[in-house]
Amino acid sequence: MKAFATEDIRNLAVIGHGDAGKTQLVSSLLHVSGTSHRWGKVDEGTTVTDYEEDSIERKVSLNNNFAHLEYKDTKINLIDAPGYAAFVSHARPALRVADCALVVVDGVHGIEVQTEKTWQYANEFLLPRFMVINKIDKEHADFGHAIETAASSFARSIVPFTLPIGKEGNFKGVVDVVHQKAYEFDSDGKAKGIAIPSEGKDIFDRTRERLIEIVAESDDDLMEKYFADGTLPEEDIYPNLAKAIAKSKLCPVYAVSSTTLVGLQILLDHLVEFAPNPATHEAEYGFSDSEMSGDRINRKYSNDEPFSAYVFRTIADPFAGRINVMKVVSGKVASDATVYNSTRDTAERLGALHVISGKVLDKVNEARTGDIIAVVKLKDTQTGDTLSDKSKPIVYPKIEYPEAAIAFAIEPKSRADEEKISVALHKILEEDPSLHFDRDPQTKEFILSGSGQLHIETVVKKLEQRYHVEVTLHPPKVPYKETITQQVEVQGRHKKQSGGRGQFGDCKCIFEPLPPGSGFEWVDKIFGGAVPQNFRPAIEKGIIEAALSGAVAGYPLVDFKVTLIDGSYHTVDSDEHSFRAAGRKAFRAAMEKARPTLLEPIMDVEVFTPQEVSGDIMGDLNSRRGRVGGMDMRGKQQVIKAKVPLSEMLDYQSKLNSVTQARGSYHMQFSHYDPLPHNLAQKVIDEAVAAGRVRAHEEDD
Repeated sequence: MKAFATEDIRNLAVIGHGDAGKTQLVSSLLHVSGTSHRWGKVDEGTTVTDYEEDSIERKVSLNNNFAHLEYKDTKINLIDAPGYAAFVSHARPALRVADCALVVVDGVHGIEVQTEKTWQYANEFLLPRFMVINKIDKEHADFGHAIETAASSFARSIVPFTLPIGKEGNFKGVVDVVHQKAYEFDSDGKAKGIAIPSEGKDIFDRTRERLIEIVAESDDDLMEKYFADGTLPEEDIYPNLAKAIAKSKLCPVYAVSSTTLVGLQILLDHLVEFAPNPATHEAEYGFSDSEMSGDRINRKYSNDEPFSAYVFRTIADPFAGRINVMKVVSGKVASDATVYNSTRDTAERLGALHVISGKVLDKVNEARTGDIIAVVKLKDTQTGDTLSDKSKPIVYPKIEYPEAAIAFAIEPKSRADEEKISVALHKILEEDPSLHFDRDPQTKEFILSGSGQLHIETVVKKLEQRYHVEVTLHPPKVPYKETITQQVEVQGRHKKQSGGRGQFGDCKCIFEPLPPGSGFEWVDKIFGGAVPQNFRPAIEKGIIEAALSGAVAGYPLVDFKVTLIDGSYHTVDSDEHSFRAAGRKAFRAAMEKARPTLLEPIMDVEVFTPQEVSGDIMGDLNSRRGRVGGMDMRGKQQVIKAKVPLSEMLDYQSKLNSVTQARGSYHMQFSHYDPLPHNLAQKVIDEAVAAGRVRAHEEDD
């Protein structure tokens, strides 16, 4: 494929609720434009952008996938973004690099939950929008109702650029409000001009008038002319439509059916005419260093600027290896160029440049400002990195993903898979930065976190299908801790004689509780030589070792102070080992008297919810032993702040989805540890005994 000039490129992120028909729309646009001679169907598993086995089987897009078409000397790059709640966060990087969002709405259901969420994402990136009301041919589809729900949900001027001719099964054509023409479509989606139907002429006239009003509102001079004459001449309307869209003063809406191809050719015509090209974007900003603390730099979308590109997607292809997909923000780049990874301070040789469509890579010799390209087998580059000219480096801010909403402990089914699981998961994490994988240092479990259960299930499937690793999932253990509640004085004495040199260590210590979060404190108050100086650290080590396995349920004991006040030693039999054993015995003796108790982690939780169900959310948090600490409004959502035990939050996402119809979200972070109520503590202790985590302490050698 040839390299396209910046003004001849359109970058569109296709977003919306799951099942609105985004993937089918992309496939049908490819077919109508003549780019793809085979018309891919979601139901047949033959679309360009859903090519992975799991996507085809579930009929769900799992990540951002790509297609491009050439139409009227314009290259349109399409990023097919997921719409299901578990994967919708991937719309963020798609919108980060797009110059316009194509919002797909189901003509039967109207605006749905993830439509609202992705619309909010587009707001964050200040993106212009086109809206497509899809499935107008389906039973109970209602274009007018869909427009009404959009207008009431979104504070923006939403105006139809095409109106449907016919409804449901009789949807055969559209009226182009901009050019005041009407079309019917054949089975290949080709438009044929017809007379504008007299039925519905009043709707057409009102829509046309509304369009003229919004164009007038987008410019002060036009507004004066509109007030003076009551309308605008044609020469003022058409040239200002693209400007109004680029300024987000106007969101055009299109009636289409991606399964019958009705309306798609007019949509393509209008995308070429009115969708903003990359150069209409304001300059991107970045920083002079990867810490984002240096000078702020603005970089215009121009071929005359130094080269820079933002990597927003990584694909782990089993044949091609790692594929990095990037948008050229400024300048231009040719095959085999050596560029600078300014995020990681390394040089990268690009090799061949490609344009990507589904799983197919086509070579190009050069890429110019605004285009989206793919490069294979880069050495160090990852998602979120910036590539630039080394003499003019810049680092663009990385995309922030929502916090993981659900976590599972993951373990391989066989010992043979233990070594493979970490390597395989890190490759999957390269593709999906919204996943988190780490090891809990206390429970020793490997924890896999994601945005929902379906998200984690697809990872498990990918591990099995692509990397041949079978795993099991279970809820993660809660990292409880223990502490003491009473001050005691104890003696730890270790004495062993079995022929030859014996073992002897003796210490007297005071154990006392400390305030929460204090950790462990050691104080040496021995004066003189009751215990030689070189043996005293061994006593401390013995106590710390014993504290790791706790006193009541096998969890680490924290927030206590030990003061060494006395002891004795033997000139021949005493050594470090003996005094370490004495320290462990002192710890055990103290635990019999100091009334140890369990502590549970308490989380700072923020819940974002529609206002009408905030009472139900607070009631549920109270039932989880939460303490609600305040509420405020952010936009249209109520934010509820609470402190809730971690053990009560492990299944919270599913409950929140149920109460809010998936409109709610939450995030949490660790706050502090609190004593666990006695009735719950006994249950944890019983489970620890049953699991063998608590064992009788054996005599030290």
